[in-house]
Amino acid sequence: MDWYFNWFGSPYYKILYQDRDDVEAQEFIECLIGYLQPAPKSKMLDIACGEGRFARQLAEHGFDVTGIDISHESIELAKAAESDNLQFFNQDMRLPFYINYFDFAFNFFTSFGYFSHDRDHLLAAKSFAGALKNNGILVIDYLNIDFVLANLVAEEIITRGSYEFRITRKLERNHLVKDIYYNDADNKPCHFVESVAAFTLSDFIKMFRQADLSLVGTFGDYNLGAYHPLDSPRLIMIFKKKYAKSAS
Repeated sequence: MDWYFNWFGSPYYKILYQDRDDVEAQEFIECLIGYLQPAPKSKMLDIACGEGRFARQLAEHGFDVTGIDISHESIELAKAAESDNLQFFNQDMRLPFYINYFDFAFNFFTSFGYFSHDRDHLLAAKSFAGALKNNGILVIDYLNIDFVLANLVAEEIITRGSYEFRITRKLERNHLVKDIYYNDADNKPCHFVESVAAFTLSDFIKMFRQADLSLVGTFGDYNLGAYHPLDSPRLIMIFKKKYAKSAS
């Protein structure tokens, strides 16, 4: 089974990443809304929403928000926050969902690039595009691989309460691979692997062009600062869906 099926639903995933900054996430949403200027009650899709922290913030602005994620455990937790303008579904991002329905789609916090084969990434790109109306907007928030590799910490120990996580990182087969070792509550040794494709901006442009999505903007951080390939911590891309004109 692929690594993301079990790891994202694991309680130890939440323990390891418990320090994720909700204030930063909220400020990022505010910046995006200010930039995109969505119409009131716009229909929005949060792809790979996890437990729904970004989806909830979008819904608080009055938008009609749907979150999808492959993790049953995450979606069950997210559903506790459902309301008239916020709903969640268990869904594989590679599969079609609500065709030509959404005004905006978002893929936050490097929630792409999980697959071993490029054909699966292309399937996901086409699924993203399929969910959007014509002229719809897709925002992808990804790691900036050049910055990550230049600042890579090959090995470190992270302590969370009584748990100690030993983490190693390497580039392997064009994927950034993170091995995570720890002992569980029963002191049993455990090992999970995170693997994310080392996509560059040009890789995304080429891939999403095949899904009728054109790049219309880039940013390099959560304050929507300019993107610099070597210095920016993030690669935030704005794509627009435009149906290809048939030949006359």
